[in-house]
Amino acid sequence: MQLRDKYRIALLSAFAIGIHGIESLLPSPIPWMRLGLANVITVIALLLYGFRTAMLVTLVRVIISSLLTGTFPGPAFILSLGGGVLSTMSMGVIILLAPGLFSAVGLSIIGAFIHNMTQLILAYLIIIQRMEAVLLIAPVITLAGTLTGALNGLVSETVIRNLKKDIIEKKHN
Repeated sequence: MQLRDKYRIALLSAFAIGIHGIESLLPSPIPWMRLGLANVITVIALLLYGFRTAMLVTLVRVIISSLLTGTFPGPAFILSLGGGVLSTMSMGVIILLAPGLFSAVGLSIIGAFIHNMTQLILAYLIIIQRMEAVLLIAPVITLAGTLTGALNGLVSETVIRNLKKDIIEKKHN
């Protein structure tokens, strides 16, 4: 890994950690439900720099954020790590198997869905252990995840478009 790649991962991770920190200050309708705004950085990293960068950014964000919030290595950390890793893996597999088929919005929705389903399964296994409770909350989680995934995808697309535009303008100057 080149030094440039390490700087890129550190910078993207810092953005993701900062966004996560700001988001944790925002009120949420349900105590454990978040918009997942830091996932914008994961989608950007995946589409601009590839799977390895996106996975490293996800891992750094989850680990550092959990250390800062005091959730390491508790249940919230496990849910976050599982959801983050599997959602990043799913988006990476989709890009590998069907490059260009999904936009940032589509990838983000898929990532959000996988993230939420992983968290529901892990919550069932380590916290709730009542299937009826999981089935009751699953539709709410799925709807919220789809909406926030679409929003995060739109933000990702906008950022990527502007970054590419800036790069093209710099080449012409």
